[in-house]
Amino acid sequence: MPSAEILKSILLAMAFMVYLLVGALVFQVLEKEAEDTAKTDTERHRLDFLKNYTCLTKEALDHLVNVITDAVKQGIHPLENQTKNSHSNWDMSSSFFFAGTVVTTIGYGTLSPRTPGGQIFCVLYALFGIPLNVIVLGRVGKILSRVCHRLGQYFFNKGMKPKKAKVLTIIFFSVTGIIVFLGLPPLLFTKTEKWTYTEGVYYAFISLSTIGFGDYVVGYGPQHFMPFRGFRALVCLWIIFGLSWLSLLFNLLTSLLEDTEKKIAKDIQKKVKSKKDSEQIALEPLTSSYLSESEKTVDSNNCNIPGEQSGKMANYDF
Repeated sequence: MPSAEILKSILLAMAFMVYLLVGALVFQVLEKEAEDTAKTDTERHRLDFLKNYTCLTKEALDHLVNVITDAVKQGIHPLENQTKNSHSNWDMSSSFFFAGTVVTTIGYGTLSPRTPGGQIFCVLYALFGIPLNVIVLGRVGKILSRVCHRLGQYFFNKGMKPKKAKVLTIIFFSVTGIIVFLGLPPLLFTKTEKWTYTEGVYYAFISLSTIGFGDYVVGYGPQHFMPFRGFRALVCLWIIFGLSWLSLLFNLLTSLLEDTEKKIAKDIQKKVKSKKDSEQIALEPLTSSYLSESEKTVDSNNCNIPGEQSGKMANYDF
């Protein structure tokens, strides 16, 4: 890769990281205080409920349900002992993770800005962040594409046919990516999130394909365990690189299917042409025989035409 291209890639990566960090910082400032208030209110209502459960009225129960529902929408789990010092969904690492889900358009739905300022900023942030993310994914995909091209060229130089080299490259690229992005991370999630391995694989694919149902989210749930600060930020980077891998894999598979389609169409045209040629060859003896009989008939008729002896045809009425 030329040095200018390397410099562009580095600058683009730095700009993207700065953009995510700035977004994380702003989201943290705008949403952290609202989350702390919600935690305090949830804990207060929970304690009030425990004190007065013997004489609980329908209105009090409905109010408690509304408080719990609103808390869950803000990523707060009422079963936990909520304090301002407990795990926050708007600390720097979690805010960075949220910023990543915005620009990648995953949008799990388990967490969203609750303040008017946070909502307005989220709109503006996504407006510029999504195109920037597309550019970054395109750049990473371009780098991975060059790696695939060199790998295919290596197989080709070893004496393989172009089609076979391409298929082998896709298989190698697919298996490597499946191990790195879909196989290994779920092993970690079984420890940090207490998920089964199947649930971890499910979450990985749903995230990397940007489907983002939100039924499973890293760092969201009463049983989750953060091995270190910045864990969710690291997950965000895994998602970004995984998106590049999966999008390039889809492109390679699409290219392979298009080549297969062209080959099938070419084979069909060849068979149709071969069939036409066979029919033409089969008709040639009949045509030749017919022409010979016609010529004999014409020669026989010419013997009785007046004026033939002089080399001129006589004129007669039909």
